[in-house]
Amino acid sequence: MALRSIRKVGDPVLTKHSKEVRKMTPRLEELVDDMLDTMYEAGGVGLAAPQVGILKRIVVVDVSPEQDDPYILVDPQIIETSGEQTGYEGCLSLPGKSGVVKRPEYVKVLAFDRNMKEVEYEGQDLLARAFCHEIDHLDGKMYTEMMEGDLIDNSELAEMQEQAEREAQEAQGTHEEETHTI
Repeated sequence: MALRSIRKVGDPVLTKHSKEVRKMTPRLEELVDDMLDTMYEAGGVGLAAPQVGILKRIVVVDVSPEQDDPYILVDPQIIETSGEQTGYEGCLSLPGKSGVVKRPEYVKVLAFDRNMKEVEYEGQDLLARAFCHEIDHLDGKMYTEMMEGDLIDNSELAEMQEQAEREAQEAQGTHEEETHTI
């Protein structure tokens, strides 16, 4: 297993459609392992084969806090969606930036696992977002094409989140104080 270089925005491979995987070969098994290692090392929750320069329809996703519950999707298709969520999204191919993207709240994905056994996964919230984001890469799409507003630096996003938390704590503190005075 090895770490692979993550392709950045501007690399033409990120705009191309990926090819179907007809059978799992030892080289593709190695690719899956390398993609997992690369995703974990980079601190991401998902990675698509085009992001490491391979135009195959393979995606890895792991949204678990311990990074020990990976989904391996070969030739994935989104077969059902519902609801809507809007939130900040980032990408290992555009490091240090985030943008607001609208995605389904729930998705059902049909794919093959690394043994080419058909699997069906359901995801909500972050998992649904990650499935959609990574499958978009297989069709040459970046989240920036669906973004509402402008890209922001992740440092600005962290500051905004800290400010929102402080305001929520202050509001809660004020509310508690009001509760005690009534």
